[in-house]
Amino acid sequence: MTVEVDYRALFAATRSPYLVLAPDLLIVDVNEAYLRVTGRTREELLGRYLFDAFPGNPADPDADGVRNLGMSLERALATGEADTMAVQQYDIPVVERPGVFEERWWSSVNAPVRGPDGEVAWLIHRVEDVTAFIRSRRFHDCGEGAPRTEHEAGAEAELFVRARELQRLNEELRAANAREREVAVTLQEAMLHSPDLARHSEVAVRYLPAVDSLNVCGDWYDAVDLADGRFSVAVGDVVGHGLEAATVMGMLRSALSAASRVVAGPAGALEVLGMYARSVEGALATTAISVLVDSRSKLLVYSSAGHPPPVLLHADGTHELLDHATDPPLGARPEHVPRPQAGTGYHAGDTLVIYTDGLIERRGEDVDTGLDRLTATLGDLTGLGSERLADELLERLDLAGGGRDDIALVVVRL
Repeated sequence: MTVEVDYRALFAATRSPYLVLAPDLLIVDVNEAYLRVTGRTREELLGRYLFDAFPGNPADPDADGVRNLGMSLERALATGEADTMAVQQYDIPVVERPGVFEERWWSSVNAPVRGPDGEVAWLIHRVEDVTAFIRSRRFHDCGEGAPRTEHEAGAEAELFVRARELQRLNEELRAANAREREVAVTLQEAMLHSPDLARHSEVAVRYLPAVDSLNVCGDWYDAVDLADGRFSVAVGDVVGHGLEAATVMGMLRSALSAASRVVAGPAGALEVLGMYARSVEGALATTAISVLVDSRSKLLVYSSAGHPPPVLLHADGTHELLDHATDPPLGARPEHVPRPQAGTGYHAGDTLVIYTDGLIERRGEDVDTGLDRLTATLGDLTGLGSERLADELLERLDLAGGGRDDIALVVVRL
């Protein structure tokens, strides 16, 4: 039986105080529990910037509640994950007495909510007012009231030790993650360095790891200069994300680059890569495509190992898919079989677009739908240079900031 739930009524009725923030930290909604605990009205809060509604206490130079809350909200926005704060002192203004602040202690959790596009659309700020607990502990510490039991004293000490330890460990973990990310990005940049690419101003590349990844991934691109003014461009995609996939990617990319320089034709280079991939753990099911550009004869020669087809965009807005030499991914066959190879002519002013599947695939959507969307978008971008076309394409596909999967994109103005 399907029951429709009135989530707005639930939000209004829950006894936990909740505040809903836009990504720019404007207050967009608040429940009754939050109004009661802060002594505010909806009219006083809705539409206001959070830290204008609840500024720091200027009379307390050591107050760090605003800073800590701001950092927590930034982390929730950046990571898309809930951020739990240690118990914080965050005094709030007394409405009836301007300039006067009331001491308050809070236990807070900041949780992001994603919109239909996958981006963070709102932040839910849930708080619990623990001021009474803190004050009761002080009351006992001053020797007034019933003496605390040994169990109560131990529980209180453990609560604060754990809270501060959690905050310290979280800060150390964030610092370690930042260092790991920096190392990973540096490593990936080194693996993707392509000296030959610097000699091709007509070639633009874009590399976008999945939004939830470490900023490294298993997609790659490469360009290799050959004899007689020819050059090859290649794109590949290792299954998975993170450092493990990036390590496999580096090995396969180097192998294909070397094979392209000594083996005749893209098919031969992919055959060598396929045999090498059998000895590399994690390389199974990798897809790759290599395209040789012969500028003298205006010919593209290509071969694909299970990879999405490149698009040849003509100057008049029409296109053709390079899909006549497609074979299974690397390591998919138990025995070596020669890979197919095909060729097609092009004209000056045409554009070659090679990419990984993150550019076209969407969850719950047929791949052909994504391919149709790509070619339709490219039809509106004829005449653009490679750099501008790459940026416009990502923008129009709503992928300028990355997507759910890794993306490697190579645009060649022919």
